[in-house]
Parts: sequence; C-alpha cells; structure tokens
Amino acid sequence: MLLLHSFKNCAHPSAQALIKTIHMQTKIILFDTTENHENLLPLSFTRPISDFRIGIFTIREKWEKMLPGIYRYLPVEYLREKFGNEPASEENALFISGSLLPDPDIIDEIISLPAGEAITDGDETIAFKGRYSDFTCKNFLKKQSSAEIRRIRYTFDAFLLNPEEIRNDFFLLTKGRKSAPLSDSNKVIGDFTDQDGRQMLFIEKGAYVEGATINLSAGPVYIGKNSEIMEGSSVRGPLALCDNAKIRMNSKIYGGCTFGPYCKVGGEIDNSILFGFSNKAHDGYLGNAVIGEWCNIGAGVNASNLKNDYSKIRIWNYHSHTFMRTDLQFCGPIIGDHTKIGVNCMLNTATVLGVCVNLYGAGFPRAFVPSFSEGSPSGGFSSVPIKKFLQIAERVLSRREVFLNDSDRRIYEKIYEVASSFKG
Repeated sequence: MLLLHSFKNCAHPSAQALIKTIHMQTKIILFDTTENHENLLPLSFTRPISDFRIGIFTIREKWEKMLPGIYRYLPVEYLREKFGNEPASEENALFISGSLLPDPDIIDEIISLPAGEAITDGDETIAFKGRYSDFTCKNFLKKQSSAEIRRIRYTFDAFLLNPEEIRNDFFLLTKGRKSAPLSDSNKVIGDFTDQDGRQMLFIEKGAYVEGATINLSAGPVYIGKNSEIMEGSSVRGPLALCDNAKIRMNSKIYGGCTFGPYCKVGGEIDNSILFGFSNKAHDGYLGNAVIGEWCNIGAGVNASNLKNDYSKIRIWNYHSHTFMRTDLQFCGPIIGDHTKIGVNCMLNTATVLGVCVNLYGAGFPRAFVPSFSEGSPSGGFSSVPIKKFLQIAERVLSRREVFLNDSDRRIYEKIYEVASSFKG
C-alpha cells in the first residue's frame, strides 16, 4: 500500500496500471455496525447497508468502480449466512464502513492508511487497515478524517443525498461513452452538454423513449438498458431510470429520483428512491421517500411529505425505539421490503412501514407500523403469519424468476421475531 501511495498522483500510464493491479489484489470488507444497522431500519432489515441504492449504483457498486479490489460484506450477524461470513481473526484487509459514500478525497485517505491505523468520523471508525482481530478489539491508532464525509446515517439521508449521487454516478458511468440516439418525438429542455462539455442525457441500448418531455436544466438524466419512458411523461434531472424500469404514460417525475431495476412508476413523484422490483405505477403522490424492494403502492395512494403547520418533522427510529427529530421540513414515507399499500390509501408525513406490511382501508395509519402487520386505520392491525408471508413472497418473486432459499427464510424469521417487540 505504501507503493500505491507513492504512485497515487502519477499520471504515467504504466504507474496507473500498477495502481490498478495493486488495488485489484486488495481485500476490502464493507462492514456494518449494530447502531448503523438499527438507524437504517426497516431498509437494512434485509440487506447490508452497502446494498442501498443511492444515485444510479448501490454503495458497494460505487466503491467497486472507484477503488478496485476483492470485495466482501460484513453485515450484522443474522445477515451473514446470506451475505458473507465473519473474516478469520488474522485476516488482513481494508475495512470500510458500508454507510460511507466514496469520493476521491476519502479514497486517497483510505489507501494511504498505514497498517494498524483507522480513520474516524467523530467517534466512529469509518475505515481501518489491518487484521480483523485488531479491528474487532479496536486495537489501532485513530485519526480524524480531513475529507468531507458523506454517509447514510439515517434513512432520510438517502433522498437528501440522492440528487448529488445521481450526478456523481452519471458522470462516472458515462465518461468516454456514447449515448444511444433520442427519438425526434421527444422534447428536450436545456442543453445536451454542461459547461465542462459533459453530456447530460445518456440512453443505454435497448431503452425506449417516445413522446416525452425531458428537462436537463437542473441535472443529468440516465435511462438504463431496456428501460422505458412512455408517451406524455415529463421528467426532470437529475434522474436515474435503471435497467428494465418503466415510467408509465403521463407521469410527472421531478428531480432527485432513482428508480431501480424493474420498477414501474407513474403519477407524481419527487426526490424519491425505489431500490428495485417495486411498483408505484398509478396516479397519486410520492415525495422525499425511500422504498425497498418488492413493494407495491396501489392506485390513488397519496403520501404527505409536509406537515400542515410547516413544523420540523419527527420520524420513527428503531435504534432509540422512539420518534427522533430530523430538522427536516420535507420527509415522506420510508418503506421496507415486501410491503403492499391498497388503492386510495393515505400516509401521513414521514410514515415508516416495516417489512411485509399490508395496508388497506380509509384514514391515516399511525406514523409507524411494525413489520409483519396487516390491516387498516379504522379496523386495526393484526400479525401476518410467517408461513403466509413466505407463500406470498415466493409467488411475487417467481414472476421475476427470483426464488427464496433457506438463508432468506431465516432472515425473514429473524425480522418476524424482532417485529414482535414493537407490537402492543
């Protein structure tokens, strides 16, 4: 790594090739702490934090593109069977917080770390180089990072950072590449290139865009492979429409939105993230929201993101088991995987719905609904039996040729066990 540090600012092609070779041989472990994991529930119930999609890529994909190496996860214990086992005690690696977003400054600090030293953000370790036994015992020298730290500490950080992350990922992904052509049936507002000559619209091969209005004035628009923007839709950058995702007819999509693979969206959406395989395909409003995978939001669902008195918002926090202050004026719903919301439902500001919630009926539900709950605001809620959930999940996933395995089932059994502690 010292050799890598010596060459890091060298522009000579052979030096850059050597840097890449050294990087690719480096073991890099993206770790989660219990506190980080709990602060990011319900989204982290089913995935390591580095699998959160923010911008175009997941956090892990960003690191893999910017700092090549041999990557592994180190999530909380119950996720390790599926996502990665605990390292051997004497294993040497770079340990990087899965909540940390990469940029050149923090990468430069990390690759310059001597063995046995760590970088901290306040009191929290965000990177360490050395043996796993020293990492777990915190047997290392600490130094405060001098870089601007960008992390996902709480669920709402995802939509707050998303516009910037779309821009970062867009320019990283499209540099030196040529976009597929845009049909003349579309209307473009703004310039196709920015003041630095970088393209602002990129269409992957196989994408279909007809009769849409695309506004590039505030940021770039990425249209992924085999994705589709249907006629009559108006979209504004920064926007990430990932592979095989669809924006349905006459949709109104504001800036700061990411729609992950195979998502279907429609109606009015602003500054929101759908991780993947989730649908909000009909009329209704969603803003300042983060939605997990395999969710379905029915026709006419409207979610508040602003309180009537314009006061600052409080949101449920799993780590503290209470509602926390956010200092935000705008915050919509945070929704865990496999949650379904029936037609014409309403959600109050900053509503948190756990994993496998089935919501229906009139009125506003309480601002926190635990995982494995089903019911309505007027009729009350009951528990969803784990067997029933698994049968539904298998049916839903099989439509995309995805199948539950034994480790998946054990993860959901653990979430079911945790959910019981939040139910009266």
